[in-house]
Amino acid sequence: MSTLRPPTPRIFRRSTWREAQRVTNALRTETVGGALLLAAAVTAIVWANTPWADVYATLRGLTVGPAALHLNLTLEQWASDGLLAVFFFVAGLELKHELVVGDLRDPAKAALPVAAAACGVAVPALVFFTVAGRLGGGSGDVLAGWAIPTATDIAFALAVLAVLGTHLPSALRAFLLTLAVVDDLIAITIIALFYTDHLDVRSLLLALVPIALFGVLVQRRVSSWWLLLPVAAVAWALVHASGIHATVAGVVLGLLVPVRNGARDPGERSLAARIEHRLRPFSAGVAVPVFAFMAAGVTVVGGGLGAAFADPAALGVVFALVVGKAVGVMGGTWGFARFTRAELDDDLAWTDVLGLSLLAGIGFTVSLLIGGLAYGAGAARDEHVKVAILVGSVTAAALAAVVLRLRNRVYRQIALEEGRDDDGDGVPDCFEHEPVEAGSGLPTGRAAQEPRE
Repeated sequence: MSTLRPPTPRIFRRSTWREAQRVTNALRTETVGGALLLAAAVTAIVWANTPWADVYATLRGLTVGPAALHLNLTLEQWASDGLLAVFFFVAGLELKHELVVGDLRDPAKAALPVAAAACGVAVPALVFFTVAGRLGGGSGDVLAGWAIPTATDIAFALAVLAVLGTHLPSALRAFLLTLAVVDDLIAITIIALFYTDHLDVRSLLLALVPIALFGVLVQRRVSSWWLLLPVAAVAWALVHASGIHATVAGVVLGLLVPVRNGARDPGERSLAARIEHRLRPFSAGVAVPVFAFMAAGVTVVGGGLGAAFADPAALGVVFALVVGKAVGVMGGTWGFARFTRAELDDDLAWTDVLGLSLLAGIGFTVSLLIGGLAYGAGAARDEHVKVAILVGSVTAAALAAVVLRLRNRVYRQIALEEGRDDDGDGVPDCFEHEPVEAGSGLPTGRAAQEPRE
């Protein structure tokens, strides 16, 4: 009597058409933001290496804000503490979506990006400790930047893909976005736990009041910006006064917003989707580029580049981003496949995973933020680390470009398949006829297109 053997589990399978559309729309905005980010960073670097560098430094150090509320911050601090709070708020919305109705809600599907992200944090930290510790004699000040290569800059990575004209398959694009979201969560947790110099308990306790009020308002589906924005601003200010980095407030508030619509009409967008639709363009097109402009201006002429690479911390960052991140993400993915006896989807190869792992070494925005927290914004070592982040991110992008370009013909074929709609119903055929994965419990085909919220 023969028994049916269960199908081999697959990784990097296509998601539903609805989820693929959401990811595509989100990444389209981030791609435009990535181009603006690169333009802002290049402008800052060029300006900082001209005879007018003092003007750039003066602009960056201009102080505005009320001193009575401890908000007399420089423009650079407003960019890192204020504008990046918006970036992390959007990251919180994205994480909430993934946890409640996205890929992270299913433990079987969440295991892969979580494993890859965790290894993509642990291995670069070990590489940094090894390189910087050995060259720097184990100095505690040198090792303070171990978390710099934590997060993947999704906007920078997508800008690289846009320049290359690479058509990553939907499954790989979804994985890259989910990986970046988990990276951001790990990064903000590290910032809260390891980069808080002092803690004002009273301010932190007071911050719980507007945070709770914000939670009540959004749970009641209040969407009026004139009501939510002041409450969020008070929460941000109190978290900032507590000594915890103010970007933590952004993630916490984002996680409170409901991602289910709570309405009788299943086609109505959730509150989180509506807020994200409004804020993501501002985050990607304004907040992150302005931060990049304020943070990326480093001196590389007149010995600046040589001084940076004489610093063991800078060398540790470069190796961690280029080697550590790739080994971590690739190793985590390969280990997951070995442990679960899963195989890559038929259209993909391990070369694709290697290219994606190298792309994860682009750690621009959050890396610059953590570098300033680790060594002090404006300090000599912070400037050296900024150079290292730029060099490491560009090197990782170049290596990823070489690997992914080798597979671009395959990606074009997959893109054609994912856009083919012979029956003309508006849903590509490949998303209608995907088989149900064993044990996933997830519907596919037309059933998968129904709203899940």
